[in-house]
Amino acid sequence: MNRAEKAALQLQAVAVLRMLKETRTYEELSAVTGLPAGDLNRYVNGHVLPGTDRASEVVESVGREALADELVARVEFDDEGYVDNSGVVFDQSFLDLVAPVAAETFEFESPDVVLTAATDGITLGAAMASFFDARLAYAKKSKETAVEEFIESRQRLASGIELTYYLPASAIDAGDTVLVVDDLIRSGETQELLLDIALQGDGDVTGVFALIAVGDEGMDRARAITDAPVGALTTFE
Repeated sequence: MNRAEKAALQLQAVAVLRMLKETRTYEELSAVTGLPAGDLNRYVNGHVLPGTDRASEVVESVGREALADELVARVEFDDEGYVDNSGVVFDQSFLDLVAPVAAETFEFESPDVVLTAATDGITLGAAMASFFDARLAYAKKSKETAVEEFIESRQRLASGIELTYYLPASAIDAGDTVLVVDDLIRSGETQELLLDIALQGDGDVTGVFALIAVGDEGMDRARAITDAPVGALTTFE
């Protein structure tokens, strides 16, 4: 790990701790993290940065659990099982914390392109692309007027509806590494289309990540297409 990567990890750990401190005393934060309250006070207030090992532990283990709990608290399901995650996808500061936690937890390789689907996946995609210093590309259900060449992927759903996504062909270059992300994975149909687009563009998929997985069907469907890591911040049954 070079100096810049070390500093970034330390700052990410501090950001996670500050989020946790918003609703906890230092004693409660100590119980969550296992770190001394005095050290936590110095980290949160910017007097000193945690060491690399501590920072990694905070981001990977404590950070994932804390963000997953926060995500569960913000997500609502209606009587028909539809998910309202607007409290998450509209909060860019929260998503900016998710990106390093996801990278540490699932060990995604740094991609050239973060690929998602418009529109709810864009804010998460932006956070992930910023963290990895990658390009952001998002597929849409309609073609851009001024674009001449597209990668197109379509699928007929069980309901009989045909779902089609389009991505400008210039968004992925042959040999690019591609991380597929989305806010929600349920059946896996959208992720399957995104993976197909990445492969049509001769990209090398480095992983699939979603904020929320509803059941295992979508995750299993993605794993059947790629050997790259597939993960979600939290799973609802």
